[in-house]
Amino acid sequence: MSSSVLVTGGAGFIGSSLVRELVKSTDYPIVILDKLTYAGNLDSLQDCLADSRVSFVEGDIADKPLVTDLLREQQIRRIFNLAAESHVDRSIDGPAAFIETNVVGTFQLLKSALEYWKELEDPERQAFRFLQISTDEVYGSLGPTGLFTENSQYQPNSPYAASKAASDHFVRAFHHTYGFPVLTTNCSNNYGPFQFPEKLIPLMIMKVVNQDPLPVYGDGSNVRDWLHVEDHCSALAKIMDGGIVGEVYNIGGDSELSNLDVVCAICDIVDNRLNRSDSSRELITYVPDRPGHDQRYAIDCSKLTDSLDWQPRHNFESGIKSTVDWYLSNTEWLARVMDGSYRGERLGQEG
Repeated sequence: MSSSVLVTGGAGFIGSSLVRELVKSTDYPIVILDKLTYAGNLDSLQDCLADSRVSFVEGDIADKPLVTDLLREQQIRRIFNLAAESHVDRSIDGPAAFIETNVVGTFQLLKSALEYWKELEDPERQAFRFLQISTDEVYGSLGPTGLFTENSQYQPNSPYAASKAASDHFVRAFHHTYGFPVLTTNCSNNYGPFQFPEKLIPLMIMKVVNQDPLPVYGDGSNVRDWLHVEDHCSALAKIMDGGIVGEVYNIGGDSELSNLDVVCAICDIVDNRLNRSDSSRELITYVPDRPGHDQRYAIDCSKLTDSLDWQPRHNFESGIKSTVDWYLSNTEWLARVMDGSYRGERLGQEG
């Protein structure tokens, strides 16, 4: 059996996109490990699972016997760790799940991977990589100017961001303490096909289509840098191939927009696609802000672009149009992923 790639959380939004990227750009066997929580969905992997190189295992990264057997049997040489609870609002309502998955789960995965790595012969040990996929939210909030760099101080402000910061610190510690070959990435807000509709863009697309009220936190001025998920995944593949062990790489889309601007853009595109004469912007409703809502995120990804020759292929104008078109054309997928408990209601109102 040839050496394989393990993608944890591979049935989620970014994970499934990464699997598609790896199927397209590599010839490795790809093993997906996912415990299929509400945001993990095999429907998002149907095209990938048709490829004989791709296999799926349902399970938890914290299940040490399962992970240990998987690493050995599949001769894993690269791990992309995308297994995570990722929605800030949910972390406000129930932070314990974020500690369990993002902190304890990552720690257990690191332990299993370290033990496995130590068993390998020297050439395989040299080639082994563990890539921790994290978020720009660990850096806290920016003022009206400036950008996050790889040297920015960690100042997480939400339970989600704190859980990711903790897991990043464990990854760093395993490298510096044990010599374990890790890489870490911090990305800006992702969007694109197959995103679970609790997140801003798919949620607003769904609500505009249904002509439901469009809740915007505060005055809508909070700014995010938007990164198309396909660009994120092409960056992850490049970093895994050419990144320097122990280094951190920021990944951004160079597309800073306020939440209100994003919602307005979605309204206009959906109205155009559905030939509506009345503007859906009239549905925008301002609601009390989220507790601890960071004002602005923005990424300096010059380290990545300069050292690994990566550039995003999508700008926001084209990317949001293609994303809206995908959701309009995939209503069956949307209906199936909404079969669980989430129905588009507001989350994260705990003070």
